[in-house]
Amino acid sequence: MALGVEYDGAPWNGWQSQPHRHTVQDVLERALSRFLDVKVATVCAGRTDTGVHALGQIVHVDTATTRRTESWVRGTNALLPASVAVRWARQVPDTFHARFSAVSRTYVYVVYNARVRAPLLNGRVGWAYRPLDLARMRQAAALLVGEHDFSAFRSSQCQAHSPVRTLSRLDIARNDMFFFFRFKANAFLHHMVRNLMGTLLYVGEGRCDPQWAGTLLAGRDRRAAAPTFAAGGLYLMRVEYPAMFHLPDASARDNLCLPGGWPHADWPLE
Repeated sequence: MALGVEYDGAPWNGWQSQPHRHTVQDVLERALSRFLDVKVATVCAGRTDTGVHALGQIVHVDTATTRRTESWVRGTNALLPASVAVRWARQVPDTFHARFSAVSRTYVYVVYNARVRAPLLNGRVGWAYRPLDLARMRQAAALLVGEHDFSAFRSSQCQAHSPVRTLSRLDIARNDMFFFFRFKANAFLHHMVRNLMGTLLYVGEGRCDPQWAGTLLAGRDRRAAAPTFAAGGLYLMRVEYPAMFHLPDASARDNLCLPGGWPHADWPLE
């Protein structure tokens, strides 16, 4: 069974199960095990960090227990805290794997750009108090798109076998005081999006030239790049799979859940 899961990452220590049992995976597996009356394990499309949110996380569960599709949603949600919800459930063939069947993942980072921070947006957006230059950041972003060795934007704790990833799009749009950064790739390295964000904001604030992004990419040295940016403004928006699995597509409703709205005029869903 495949599940579409949405969560507020602020109360949780990331997705992946930990000994203290205070992660999204832990609470979801407890709820599913109670719902199915049998212990189950989950596999996700993307292991989000502490404080990172998801509107389009995909999870699969291997179980012989049968329930009505709607019951998977309503029954599990009745056992979950308010910060986590199953949005939909779909029966999938045994060949489906939430992680390895995915062909792309899309993250969106939301930045609130104002001189004074907004307390009501705490944990929902990143905050930059220096004015950001959209054109400069777009110039830098263009240098990062494509298949590259992203070692300069990789956490020292990253366990991926290869630092090479294909970043198929990096779009930046603005809606009043909010900036939206959309990253789409076949897969991401640990902290890759947040490390790219740090560099893009340095460029947007005028601290570095746009060409610096390309220099960092070629240098492959994480120590030369900007610091890792905050987790609170990052959202796992969408995971795409081959059409044969017939999973639900992204919706406008998902995008409207982002703080600051959605820059519809500049930034269509696809």
